Amino acid sequence: MKISKLDLKPEVIDFLTSQGYEKLFEPQEEAVKAGLFDDKKNILVTIPTASGKTLIAMLATLSHLSKHKTKVVYLTPLRALTSEKFEEFKKLEKFNLGRKIKVALSTGDSKEKKEKLEDADVIFLTNESMDANMAFQQDWIYDIGLVVSDEIHLIGDDTRGPTLEIVLTRLRSGFIGKNPPRIIGLSATISNSDELADWLDCDLVESTFRRVPLSEAVYSRHIITNQDREETEGNLSNDRQESRHQKDWIGLGLDTVDDGDQCLIFAMTRKNAVAWAKEAGRDVVKMLNENQKKELEKISKKILPKDSYDNTKLTTELAQMVKNGTAFHHAGLDQRCRTIIETEYKNRHIKFLTATPTLAAGVNLPARRVVIPSVMRYTNNGLEKISILEYKQMCGRAGRPQYDDMGESIIISKGYPDEILEHYVDGEPEPLESKTLDEDSSLRINLLGFIFTASKFKPTSYEKIIKFFSQTFAAYQLSNDSVLEKKITKQLEKLKEYGMITDDNGFEPTKFGIRVFYLRIDPKTAFDMTGYVEDYVRGTKHTFGILHMITNLPEFYSQFPVPDKYQEDMDDLINKNEKLYTQQKFSDEDCFKSLLILYKWIDAMTYQDMSEHFDAEPGDIFYIKENAKDLVYTFTEIVKFWRDHAKENEQKKIVSEYQNLIDESDLLRLQVVHGVPEKYLELVKIKQIGRVRAQILYKNGYKNKTTLKKAPLEKLAAIDKIGMILAKSIKSQVEKKVK
Repeated sequence: MKISKLDLKPEVIDFLTSQGYEKLFEPQEEAVKAGLFDDKKNILVTIPTASGKTLIAMLATLSHLSKHKTKVVYLTPLRALTSEKFEEFKKLEKFNLGRKIKVALSTGDSKEKKEKLEDADVIFLTNESMDANMAFQQDWIYDIGLVVSDEIHLIGDDTRGPTLEIVLTRLRSGFIGKNPPRIIGLSATISNSDELADWLDCDLVESTFRRVPLSEAVYSRHIITNQDREETEGNLSNDRQESRHQKDWIGLGLDTVDDGDQCLIFAMTRKNAVAWAKEAGRDVVKMLNENQKKELEKISKKILPKDSYDNTKLTTELAQMVKNGTAFHHAGLDQRCRTIIETEYKNRHIKFLTATPTLAAGVNLPARRVVIPSVMRYTNNGLEKISILEYKQMCGRAGRPQYDDMGESIIISKGYPDEILEHYVDGEPEPLESKTLDEDSSLRINLLGFIFTASKFKPTSYEKIIKFFSQTFAAYQLSNDSVLEKKITKQLEKLKEYGMITDDNGFEPTKFGIRVFYLRIDPKTAFDMTGYVEDYVRGTKHTFGILHMITNLPEFYSQFPVPDKYQEDMDDLINKNEKLYTQQKFSDEDCFKSLLILYKWIDAMTYQDMSEHFDAEPGDIFYIKENAKDLVYTFTEIVKFWRDHAKENEQKKIVSEYQNLIDESDLLRLQVVHGVPEKYLELVKIKQIGRVRAQILYKNGYKNKTTLKKAPLEKLAAIDKIGMILAKSIKSQVEKKVK
């Protein structure tokens, strides 16, 4: 079907053709025929990766905007994916549809530009950001006419699934008005897509079409066997009898680069990702011409941070590897490095990329050949097989639409390939199963949220609560309705026990419940924090106690034990005089590595030293500090609530004591944000004075803005890492603000 034949306005057709679209692929055409432009139809499209889902979303969006003035919301499970889709749709702002179209982004990232979502026509959000906007009943949510839910199969994910499910339940249940918005679901192939479509009241469009055909194969004992059971000696080439590298997966990747293409190797550990990229580089560099090497030299320099003290062994290794045309991608890298690698891989400068599996569900980085060296991975339960769905997501990265006529995905088998072929290549992805009722914490959060929003004018009834949750995917999949009621009843009792709801004449939140609702945290965690506040130790510092408390919360991830080689460092840090509450105990079992990293972080240890001493990489530190920052904020807000409660009851002594704890907690949060001791906080608030410069200024006697104001300009400029330009900036700032 040609684009020019679509039932769209001429200006829309002109816009699409100007973007290079000429005709629809098979699943896109099927979606149109199923009612993609019909305002009364919901559509669920389940097709393989890289089969044209984005254009389906674009067509639905353009059709809606040309007929209606209501908003389009585009949801994805990951910030990186949300940002990627936002950039693709940003071109709509150049398009005139009788009015100027505005595209906005909101992922919950504290560093992103704050946009007025109420003014936007198309809004890109993570599922979590959408959940928050709906829970807080932002005015613009009542103006949504179309919702595109990308990667909707993640409704079955243990961690992200419940949030997406509640968002979709609210949308389809009339939560945001009498006329629920249309839903366009975009999904990878799933075995029970009919269930998901039925629950969402969607017309189902299924297809096995791929823009670039995919060959799935298993490599074993130097023999490749693909899904058609064809066997060939060597690495997909009859003229090679043995792998060109002692590690078969690297050999398979090198063959691809030798043919002028790119490869992607999935490593189950970060250590392997780094080691394999380094090994491969010794051979890849020999295949590069001089111009390619010069370009890679430039990219290598971009990877190294401006200041040497921010450099780490990992970043240095990455920069060296890039010179050879290889790279690795994992969560230990900071966002700056990951973005450079992603961009230069897309630009085809990097030829050989190793990555941990999280990349498969995130950014779109296709390769000619994808190699999966092992179908085993480490989990909390030890070594386990990856799911078929995970495998399909990995192999789905094979085949670059602009460059390849065939994508190749290869699993390395240490034995005979038949079992792996039958299970992964021929197997169907696992059916989606709702996790909304499985996790008590998730159910408590969503119950409290529903009671808050449903009882704005009068208490809500038990029947209304059950009615709402009976519309979830979880309830749809239950064979026994009584299970739902039992789980709901149990958590309602818990919420009453925590003092967050009352049920005198129906259910409504207490003042404490409302505060907890706005904090978007598990009510049990808030209840536990209340216990710590009531039992808190007066008259001492609590830095270690607060950090120990938050790193032990269920909401804090990366709860890894301290390796033996760092135990002495932890023992030196443990300060029993800094207990937060009297019953708090510090033991080897609950003093995690994250606690050690956090403590060193707020002591201004450099990234370089953190990497060398504790194997803590910039990406790890970022996630740890972001998590800690949010949880310290939550704790502070809980203390504020009980301080205000004490005020109402005229308990002046308790008010004063709680205020001291609030002040200390607020300062600690700033320390976590900036990564400095308390004494440097005034300095780091000055623009361009980061944690390292603050330390240098302090050592030179400039301990605050007052001393900086008095400092002679020339003397300030002479200090290491300051210079005249920065010295003038500092003087300008402090002279304006210090009175």
